[in-house]
Amino acid sequence: MGSPPMIDGAFARWLAARAGQALLDLRAELGFTDAGALKSAGDKVSHDLIRTELAKWRPGDAVLSEEDEGSRLAWAAEVNTEAVSRLAADRVWIVDPLDGTREFAEEGRSDWAVHVALWARNAPSPHGLVAGAVGLPAQHRVLGTDYPPAYPPMTVEAATAGTRVIRLAASRSRPPVFLTDLAEDVGAKLVPMGSAGAKIAAVVTGEVDAYIHAGGQYEWDSAAPVAVATATGLHASRIDGSALKYNEADPRLPDLLVCRKDLATRLLAALQRHSG
Repeated sequence: MGSPPMIDGAFARWLAARAGQALLDLRAELGFTDAGALKSAGDKVSHDLIRTELAKWRPGDAVLSEEDEGSRLAWAAEVNTEAVSRLAADRVWIVDPLDGTREFAEEGRSDWAVHVALWARNAPSPHGLVAGAVGLPAQHRVLGTDYPPAYPPMTVEAATAGTRVIRLAASRSRPPVFLTDLAEDVGAKLVPMGSAGAKIAAVVTGEVDAYIHAGGQYEWDSAAPVAVATATGLHASRIDGSALKYNEADPRLPDLLVCRKDLATRLLAALQRHSG
């Protein structure tokens, strides 16, 4: 792919595409007979590539990757921030080298992703994300903040029936326990999908109207998809309506709502009724 572009959004897209191609090549090379080996190899190949390119092309920036040793540690306020470079940095790349390892290791599945996002201390938005890209390698596309998609169209059901039929992306394996009741309350249809990146990407493209998650995630699970979603004009927040924040001392970011802006008030009200 040659030398990368220097503008951060385009660089994020380039990096997500490079890692995605490496993962497709690995799938082709190893096959699907040993899912565990494929998962481990996928995490390592993508992480090593992303880390190498960031060290080469963005050497002054800090990095938070899911595959870093100690990435899940919550750092106490009294810890010397020099020991945790990202907390003192002005720019931090937040990456998930392979989001959806389970789906990656299943033949025929395309709902897995590569996340590359950039947080900046002087960002104008509460979440601090200034660039990002979500690579969907098996779907042969990358969604990025450099060319954010147009605001998603209304779902086919809503357009043809003249009513709002909310399509709500849900985890295949770990949906929030309250989600079925919430869906019934607002008249939504649950659409099971794999990785968080794939689910938020489906909101960005209009394949679904919303994604709700509660029950455990980290910053790298949502940073890049949220960067793209908000650049597209979608709503993104915690499920209590508060702002998503990144590059925090504790990288846990356990819940979020990403949806069309016209649904935010309705879904946040439903979340208040059902998520307590």
